[in-house]
Formats: sequence, C-alpha cells, structure tokens
Amino acid sequence: MSYTNKFKLAGVMGMPIYQSRSPILHNYWLTKYGIQGAYGHFPVELRNLEAAIRGLSALGLAGCNITLPHKVEAMKMMDHIDPLAQRMGAINCIVVQADGALHGFNHDGYGYIQSVKDAKPDWRADAGPILVLGAGGAARAILLSLVDAGAKEIRLVNRTPSKAQELTNGVESVVKVFNWSERNECMRGAAMLINTTNLGMYGQATLDVQLDALPLTALVSDAVYIPLETALLEKARLRGNPTVNGLGMLLNQARPAFQSWFGVMPEITQELKEAVLATF
Repeated sequence: MSYTNKFKLAGVMGMPIYQSRSPILHNYWLTKYGIQGAYGHFPVELRNLEAAIRGLSALGLAGCNITLPHKVEAMKMMDHIDPLAQRMGAINCIVVQADGALHGFNHDGYGYIQSVKDAKPDWRADAGPILVLGAGGAARAILLSLVDAGAKEIRLVNRTPSKAQELTNGVESVVKVFNWSERNECMRGAAMLINTTNLGMYGQATLDVQLDALPLTALVSDAVYIPLETALLEKARLRGNPTVNGLGMLLNQARPAFQSWFGVMPEITQELKEAVLATF
C-alpha cells in the first residue's frame, strides 16, 4: 500500500521576523481552500542565510518569502531568477522546484501597485511627479513598477545618494536622485509621496520629513504596515492628504506566492483583513 504525504510547508525568512503577519494570511488561505499545509516564521541571521536557503530543498519545503534584510543577498543562492526580479535587483519569494532547484521572484511591485489601485481606483502613475523615499530592497521593485505603470517623473531621495543612484540603471530618463537634505523641497508639486524606508516601522526611528510643500491633493503612501498608520500617514491624514497604508501591499504580494506554492490563487476577503487588523 503506497502513501503520499501532500502536506506542504512554507514561511517567511528575515530578521527580525516575528512582527510579520504573513503567517496569518497564508494559514487563513490554507484553511479556506482545504489545503494540507502550514506557513511559519523563519528567523534567520545574515550569517546563516545561505545555509537556511539551501535547506529549503533538503527539507522538502515548497518555498518561502524573503524579507528584510535578505531580499538582495538571497539572490546569490538562486538557481534561476525571474526576469522581473532580476530587473528589480531583489527577491521576496523563493519557489522550490520539483527537481529541488531554487527559483527567485519578486511580487512586491505587483503588490504595491495593486494596493494603490484598490485604495484609489482612479489613481494614475502619470498624474504628476512622484517622490520616493528610500533605496532598499522594496524601493527598486516599487520604482520599476511605477515606471511600468506609466510614471513620467520620479524623484528618488535616500540618505546614501550613491545607493539611490544604483537604482536608476535603465530608468535614468524617469528617475532622478536628490540628496536627503532636499527631501522636503522635493515635495513641491508632487502628486504622490511614497516611503519605502523602514523609518516609522515599530521599533525604528520616526521618518523625519515636513509636509508643508506637499500639495493637499497628493497621495501619501507608506510601505510600512506595522503600525498600520505610521506617523507619516497620520501627519498626512490630519492635513487632508489621501493616504494608503502598507497592508494592501502585504496582502496583494502574498497572492501569487501562495499560488506558486499551493496551486490556488487566493482571494482577499473582508474576513482576512479583519483577522490581520485584530493583531494590531
């Protein structure tokens, strides 16, 4: 008598990691669609990253999400990198193939753009200048997705200008780099402000910006979702700007990852949103 164990395991790898709500999403979907499996937290220090990633295949895992600070370094351990992820210079999803090969993908850009459209259906990337703060793993994904969506002018500001300059490769005609000291002045005439840094995240320093020059019509977005309303979003809301928090990005980027591991493209339901919000 033969026995086939169809139980699949995946998770999210990073450090720190226990603040991640990803397990809530994936375990909700596993239950909803009657799939045998589980999704958990994988706390991994940088010095152990390669060993942890190599172990995915050996342990028979379906794959994992990759979050800070490993999105760039993890690319070195992949057997194949999706062309879009290659352009973005970072991965946020690993899928273990049937032969054990590790394939890297990046769903951050898709998740971000979809979250903005969900919150503001009439949003257009070409509505005016977009100011992006930060040049980390999520920034490149968001930048390229904005360009692909039709953005004509992106002002990129980072505390280390040289790092920001690296992200302009291939999109120099659209993305222009400014010094961190110019961040407040860069808001003048902007149609959108996006924070991709971890400043404002729970346990991190507050994002130091002044919104005086930002038009009240500008959409203010934060990739951070813990807390749900960062100090930046609160400041923007109180002055009258429309805002988008980082929860939608988390929810939307998770959908294609879940499909690649478990074979079903899941839906974002109100029940799921409430389950996540209950943890804040």
